[in-house]
Amino acid sequence: MAVYTEVSDEELEAFVAQYPLGAVRSCKGIAEGVENTNYLLVTECGPHILTLYEKRVRIEDLPFFLCLMEHLSDKGLACPLPVHASDGAALHELCGRPAVIVTFLEGMWPRRVLPRHCAAVGEALARLHLAGADFPMTRPNALSVAGWQELYRRCRDSADAVQPGLKAILDVELVELAAAWPVALPTGIIHADLFPDNVFFRGETLSGLIDFYFACTDFLAYDLAICLNAWCFEADDSFNATKARHLFAGYRRIRPLSAGELAAVPLLARGAALRFLLTRLYDWLNRPPGAFVTPKNPLEYLRKLRFHRGARGLGDYCLDGPEPTDAP
Repeated sequence: MAVYTEVSDEELEAFVAQYPLGAVRSCKGIAEGVENTNYLLVTECGPHILTLYEKRVRIEDLPFFLCLMEHLSDKGLACPLPVHASDGAALHELCGRPAVIVTFLEGMWPRRVLPRHCAAVGEALARLHLAGADFPMTRPNALSVAGWQELYRRCRDSADAVQPGLKAILDVELVELAAAWPVALPTGIIHADLFPDNVFFRGETLSGLIDFYFACTDFLAYDLAICLNAWCFEADDSFNATKARHLFAGYRRIRPLSAGELAAVPLLARGAALRFLLTRLYDWLNRPPGAFVTPKNPLEYLRKLRFHRGARGLGDYCLDGPEPTDAP
């Protein structure tokens, strides 16, 4: 989440008047995240999230995201629900941008990730994958191999300004991953961005998942590999095998992983690290002036990428042994 677009009081009140939410009491920009403009909107009906869609989100993809949240909620997954206006539509325009209001989820994302958080995330991710199995809409992953190449083309010439030698590393990595990327793994709806700040907890209980604006149709195990990168490395970028084992154990309690999916984990994790390295690199080099947003350091994912490049198999992730039982 972030704030790229400032909304005046008059524009906000006119927009909210279309929804059955009563009068606006407060509206505060949310600086976390990097993709869309987000506000914590409080009306007479309580808190909601107001999102104005920016940057990579295509207008034609918005029905997929909004319908997916409604579908997952109907299946029992705790996630935000779009609020429908008096004309029956959830999506309208604010300040020249597509915008929606969604329900507010109680809870906080974990600032200090523990193995029990990873186990709960693994279970929630598997439940999401099962709940999405009969979702009738599809959306190709715009940030898979072809998308990486296009994104890199737009920032390749400036890569070495972020770190000397980065361009040469990425040149090789893109070629190798494109040649080795899997083609026949189980596929379905994935979240594709399930970082700690997109998962809420109340006490020790996972209370909901947010930010479905990268959701798409892709390998289910790739979603797990994204979580491996996001949840199982420490602040110094060292790999935490205990967290990884609990993440995978939580997932497999709900949805078994095939032998092919497990064998592909090192390659999928490597691809996931490259994907976030490239999007962060692009955002680092293209921050809009005056935007209320803090771009994330791409070099964090360069260090993770190097770890995955050195992995020879599941043993390097400690995922080839017995599953853990209790998660501290």
